[in-house]
Amino acid sequence: MQEAEITIGGISVRDLAEQYGTPLYAYDAERIRENFRRLTRALRGNYPEVSVFYAIKACNNLEIAKLLVDEGSGVDAASPNEIRLAQALGLSGERIIYTGNSLSDEDLAAGLRAGVNFNVDDHGILKRLFSIGKPRCMSFRINPSGEDIATPDLKPFAGPSAKFGIHPRHVEEAYRTALENGVERLGVHMMPHSQAHKPENFAHVTGKLLDLIGPVARKLGFDLAFVDIGGGLGIPYRREQPPLDVEAVARGIAAMVRKKCAEHGLKEPRLVMEPGRYFVGDAGYVLGRVISIKQGYKTIIGTDISMNTMARPVMYGAYHEVRINGRGGQTAPMAMTGQVCENTDMWIPEREFPADVAEGDVVVLMDAGAYGHVMSYDYNGRLRPAEVLIDGGKSRLIRRRDTFEDMVSRMCLSDDIKERLRAASGEPAGATGCG
Repeated sequence: MQEAEITIGGISVRDLAEQYGTPLYAYDAERIRENFRRLTRALRGNYPEVSVFYAIKACNNLEIAKLLVDEGSGVDAASPNEIRLAQALGLSGERIIYTGNSLSDEDLAAGLRAGVNFNVDDHGILKRLFSIGKPRCMSFRINPSGEDIATPDLKPFAGPSAKFGIHPRHVEEAYRTALENGVERLGVHMMPHSQAHKPENFAHVTGKLLDLIGPVARKLGFDLAFVDIGGGLGIPYRREQPPLDVEAVARGIAAMVRKKCAEHGLKEPRLVMEPGRYFVGDAGYVLGRVISIKQGYKTIIGTDISMNTMARPVMYGAYHEVRINGRGGQTAPMAMTGQVCENTDMWIPEREFPADVAEGDVVVLMDAGAYGHVMSYDYNGRLRPAEVLIDGGKSRLIRRRDTFEDMVSRMCLSDDIKERLRAASGEPAGATGCG
């Protein structure tokens, strides 16, 4: 049975591949909007004061982030350059959360100049921070013990093995220091998981966070301006996985905030979330071509999607569904590889693929919108792919494909090399190198 033509936002992947070339990242704008609206509708339907920030590290193309900012999102930035991306989107002040780690003095100064909300990962930097300036609003990222947040399907970003966050024994000291230095508004943050699929996990984490900060806030005499429970909303990478019930997530969080604030004598704070993957993950795709079908010890489908194009399968062992456009019916076990000279570039060691797969077929790697293009790199001279956005039945280029000239443009080269590059490219003298 022949599988139907795969489309993205109403446009055939075959047409996209022919128009823009491969490998290619393609994004469905309406799906991104739908994801944002679904989550914010659930949160605001269960709790009165809610702010949502997009973790721009997930996909930093400004045209993608603009879709979310236009819907009302702020930006969660992890570095000064991500702050600059947020500013390019028209955001400023507390519409930017700055969640960095191992921050240098230059990093701290950049955040202070921008007037952002500092989400501090290490109480040890406070002396340096306050010697440079004072944030008007800040929060602390708390790292509880693994036992405090352990539930079966959480991938902990907390406990002794995590680099993130402040140990509970330093929480009181951190808030006391902030108050003594005149910080006006204080919040609290925790993000102990990624790809959580059970709604009850979010309420569980929220309760643990408020149990940690409640006694400190009461003792030091301040109310929380907000509680930020991070992101970690899971998406289904496999067909058999159901989508996360965000209504149940929101309902559980809201109930837990009210319960714990009452227990600890706190005013109910603003609720903050900062998802990345949930907004863009299932809205992005990588399109490639079957270059060869190699018959060796096993059948290997060679494609132009390499480990430098999509790093997650090699880095994390992450699963992505892969479809062969227009192929279906009988399957056979095969491997799939890219064009990079590393054995790890066989990013699917074995999976069932259509037995009639052929050279020239379009390969579609699903759910590639998060931590895809942002983690791509050039290696073996294989360059980073283009990005296109599909919106309203039309596609447009939002990042051009890297070129050889891009690869060498930041090299500071001797005159003889520059001359040979110039001659080979037909460009005028001085067009390549550092001057």
